[in-house]
Amino acid sequence: MGKPKLKFWQIWNMSFGFLGIQYAFGLQQANMSPIYRYLGAEESQIPWLWLAGPVTGLIIQPIVGAMSDRTWHARWGRRRPFFMIGALITSIALVLMPYSQSLWVAAALLWMLDGAANVTMEPFRALIADKLPEEQRPLGYSLQSFFVGLGQTLANTMPLVLAAVGVATVALAGSDNDIPDFVRWSFYIGAGSILFTVGVTVLTTSEIPPDAEELAAMKQPGTGFFTEIRDAFREMPAAMKQLWWVKFFTWYGLPLMWQYLSIAIADRCFGAHNPTDPGFSEGVKWGNLGLAIFNVLCFCFSLILPSLSLKYAPKKVHAFALITGGLGFISMEFMPNEIGFMISMAFVGIAWASIMSTPYVMLANSVPPQRMGVYMGIFNMFIVVPQIINMISVPFFYNSLLGGDPTHALVLAGVCLAIAGIVSYRLKIAAVPE
Repeated sequence: MGKPKLKFWQIWNMSFGFLGIQYAFGLQQANMSPIYRYLGAEESQIPWLWLAGPVTGLIIQPIVGAMSDRTWHARWGRRRPFFMIGALITSIALVLMPYSQSLWVAAALLWMLDGAANVTMEPFRALIADKLPEEQRPLGYSLQSFFVGLGQTLANTMPLVLAAVGVATVALAGSDNDIPDFVRWSFYIGAGSILFTVGVTVLTTSEIPPDAEELAAMKQPGTGFFTEIRDAFREMPAAMKQLWWVKFFTWYGLPLMWQYLSIAIADRCFGAHNPTDPGFSEGVKWGNLGLAIFNVLCFCFSLILPSLSLKYAPKKVHAFALITGGLGFISMEFMPNEIGFMISMAFVGIAWASIMSTPYVMLANSVPPQRMGVYMGIFNMFIVVPQIINMISVPFFYNSLLGGDPTHALVLAGVCLAIAGIVSYRLKIAAVPE
């Protein structure tokens, strides 16, 4: 039997928790590289220090997906228990992060933050496919993309807002912590936002209970989540396998933006090569603004993605967005000032909107509904494995192939997105009946 259509505000509420999750991710994306530099890390080491996100995603998301597929609680449902557990731990990590007094403490807390955020995020992806009929899934995933853009915009602009109202942007002389107050308070606000927004989703959204046959299957011995992950790999739909190369080039390139954008602006536009240089904090502020513009374009473009996905093939919409974003990155090599970088980031934001939604539409329409959680978790491997390869490999050629120039790293990101766009255009995706 087909799933009933939901009203707009029901879909809004079931995705609202994504706002807080993405505020948390936006904080780390905009601030972790500067935090690492404040604590003494070298530029070439930064990709290694970012390994927490992809490694925790690689391990946690498939397990959480399989576990949530086989979970049912009469009151809390299937996905919602994982929402709250992850949100609580994420909020603790956000509060503790600004107190880092050494590089290893900041890195350890990033592992905690990313691990917990992955526990929360994967079930949100599966919930859309659980509850929405196929014709409403573009809207569901586009709303998540909207909240990605809005949440990360708030995270990116919060340091600028705090600085504008007088919160210190430089650590006080004699302080035992080199992280400025405007970064510190951004993390505190993030901790509150994830608890509030995820709480709204948990309290306003019900889940479709499994039928007797599904409940019986959950209770069968010898069908643990590791077995389920193994079997899902063996039986992976052909359409899902095709998406690997699109995701590989996309996610090999994208981490370079979060690792090097602020540093590139500080270097190119303010002549600041070290955290002690006067223009470095200006580069951090403009980097945050660039990511804010990127996310504004994300949530604006996400508003028209559902209609584009219905009018044109999703693979063509995704190809257009990826190539547009790739050209945005490549153009940074020729931008004379920080305003030019902001213009380039607007084009990248179009790609980000589609990256956060269109592949999930293609996936949800091509895998068996009863295994949605585990396949969403495995699909996350298509995101994190390229990131791990990026973070291990880039330090080896950053000073040689890229000339030690952070802007060249952004150009490499653009080339990768353009290749991903070409591959997306050539996809052959078939739907699986519900």
